Amino acid sequence: MKRTGPTNIVTRKIIRELRKIANQNKAAIWDRIADELERPRRQRRAVNISRINRYTSEGDVVVVPGKVLGAGVLDHSVTVAALGFTKTALNKIFSVGGKAITIIELARSNPKGSNVKIIG
Repeated sequence: MKRTGPTNIVTRKIIRELRKIANQNKAAIWDRIADELERPRRQRRAVNISRINRYTSEGDVVVVPGKVLGAGVLDHSVTVAALGFTKTALNKIFSVGGKAITIIELARSNPKGSNVKIIG
């Protein structure tokens, strides 16, 4: 079967822009994130807050090529960029002083992708 990619128009725009940023800045991280987002929805990553807490430290910048779920506790502030967030995940991120942004916002503000961790 021929792969068609995501049918969601917003996700397609995100993938196109990530590829453009990756090519302009020679940043392989955005190309890898775009590859992850091209997967079928059922194969995309879903990451709990507890995993973000376990693998990050204060002030880290994290990309989740999928959805952030609210299970667990977050005890330090981090900047999390993801395709989607649950309400409880957003509440837990904001309660410790962290930021939740979209992947495109992060790619535009940090086109080189330096000091960004991929969690998933």
